[in-house]
Amino acid sequence: MGSPAEDDVKVRFGRRLAELRKSIGWSQEKLSLGSGVARSYLGGVERGQRNIALINICRLAATLGVPAYALLDFDGDLDT
Repeated sequence: MGSPAEDDVKVRFGRRLAELRKSIGWSQEKLSLGSGVARSYLGGVERGQRNIALINICRLAATLGVPAYALLDFDGDLDT
């Protein structure tokens, strides 16, 4: 486990990923198959338990059809 600030970022990122995934009606399994990122890993990321690598952020964004920065838009204030 990291510092409280690191944990907060992981939780916020996970919520944002889940929000974008659900907004297009996809399951974790479908996102996993499309991106090549393991479903169990995605679950950990969405729960804020995993620290995701930049390459995986890019893979997930491409699969979701959004720019990578959209996954980092925790407060909804970036233009996506």
